Amino acid sequence: MGEKLVIHNYGHGGGGITLSWGSSALAVREAPATGDRRAAILGAGIMGLTTARLLQDRGWSVTIYTKVMPAETTSNIAGGQWSPTSVFEENRATAAFQAQFKEASRLAYHAFGRFVGAGYGVSWKENYFLNARPTPPRDTYYLRELPDLFPSLEELEPGEHPFSSPFVYRYVTMLVEPDVFLRRTLGDVREAGGRVVIREFRDRAEVLALEEPVVFNCTGLGAATLFDDKELVPVRGQLVFMPPDDRLDYLTIGGGPGVLYMFPRSDGVLLGGTFEGGASHLTPDAATTDRILREHARIAREMRL
Repeated sequence: MGEKLVIHNYGHGGGGITLSWGSSALAVREAPATGDRRAAILGAGIMGLTTARLLQDRGWSVTIYTKVMPAETTSNIAGGQWSPTSVFEENRATAAFQAQFKEASRLAYHAFGRFVGAGYGVSWKENYFLNARPTPPRDTYYLRELPDLFPSLEELEPGEHPFSSPFVYRYVTMLVEPDVFLRRTLGDVREAGGRVVIREFRDRAEVLALEEPVVFNCTGLGAATLFDDKELVPVRGQLVFMPPDDRLDYLTIGGGPGVLYMFPRSDGVLLGGTFEGGASHLTPDAATTDRILREHARIAREMRL
């Protein structure tokens, strides 16, 4: 755009945290090998912070321009299970996109693995799929195409698990606690010399007036207005947070009508949810909250001791 190079790195609804390091690595590759290594990063969510750290590792000087700090971003209330799901429609994805997706998944998987046990809020958890029908998870794209990232996937017999669902599958994956991870990563950005400027841009002209020659647009849905990107589609997920419970050391997916999942974190037990394409409002729906609580209570009540 004029003399400014703008690189868009939105992330993906439903898999934003999961793919963050991988998507950002692909974006950073687009940065030119020039003498002026100053970059402006728009947004302080998971995409902005991972982009900043990867640029710093390549010797770039970064400034993050953000309307809100990480604690107020959408990333901070994401589920955080490492699972590259709900990212694209398989029947519409080109071979080039699928190759890019697989590379981003592997890059992100190994990047997050380095933070397990290091105080970044990343841990390994058993993940149980609770199904009413014999639908093998291998039918899911990422489990079928990335078996090396899910080597522990197995179908369990009724006596091998405590759930009432007739078909249960399990694999081990990572759980990322967004609040912990974002705060630690922001600290890393600052420790490496990065600056953070609180600023809201009203239009593209204000972005292009920045002094940095390269701009990474990590504003997510904000790019619909800022860069007139009319192809962006919001996806709304409604969550319920319960008090923390140290007895819960596993994740569950499914087990009832609608979208259901349970992720235990240090800041509370996260219960989901919904996956509403095209919806962007932030008003909780009382009926959805009731369904989430009722169905998860039933799953817990029916568990065998």
